[in-house]
Amino acid sequence: MSHPLSLEGKTAVIVGGTSGIGRALSLGLADAGADVVASARRKEQVEETAAAIEAKGRRTLRVPSDVSDRASLENLLAQTVEQFGKVDILINCAGKIKRAPTLTFPEDEWQSIIDTNLTGTLRACQIFGRHMLDRGYGRIINIASLNTFVAFSEVAAYAASKAAVASLTRSLAVEWSRHGVVVNAIAPGVFRTALNAELLDSTPRGKELLMRTPMGRFGKTEEVVGAAIYLASDAASYVTGQVLVVDGGFLASGVNQ
Repeated sequence: MSHPLSLEGKTAVIVGGTSGIGRALSLGLADAGADVVASARRKEQVEETAAAIEAKGRRTLRVPSDVSDRASLENLLAQTVEQFGKVDILINCAGKIKRAPTLTFPEDEWQSIIDTNLTGTLRACQIFGRHMLDRGYGRIINIASLNTFVAFSEVAAYAASKAAVASLTRSLAVEWSRHGVVVNAIAPGVFRTALNAELLDSTPRGKELLMRTPMGRFGKTEEVVGAAIYLASDAASYVTGQVLVVDGGFLASGVNQ
């Protein structure tokens, strides 16, 4: 009998799975035994991540996708099912953010962020969810944020989208869980990536984020992997509609000195 945290024999699709936390999850689920299809818009990143998955002895595909393009997600599902016969796990990691004062934030940029972070998550959940519901089995993990719970200055569009992702997660859990498809989310804390390293290390905002984190350091992207493996596994068969926070204690923090 396999270990309940093993992902052996499972097929995972990770949308936005080629950079930052998404890439760490793609490689982490491969280490846990899953075949992993890491998809995103940039073909070169898809190729590189696929090669890293194959280097771990797991199968994959090289299929770019864009969460703003429903047809590209339908193609991603079709090609994965053709190759592997099924999709057991979907992780939605694609996202965008822009910092600017809310008073003058352009409406088109607001809509772009909402379309990527919220509606893009919905699109993927609808497309892959139908396949999972037809099979009577699925694990969906959406990526929320600290901004799901608390506000950061001048990122209102991002915060609104991520708060809505948590609400969408709960709604889908209520509708789909009795049919074998459980839906949860992970809310990462502050993790250093290539995109935010300068902000975290060299600005007052970065210093404040560090001060608010009781562990006294920023996260490493691989530290989100354990939460994803748990939620993707049969060990979490009775867990649904939850947002699992991985934040070094940030949300527990009041005064740290």
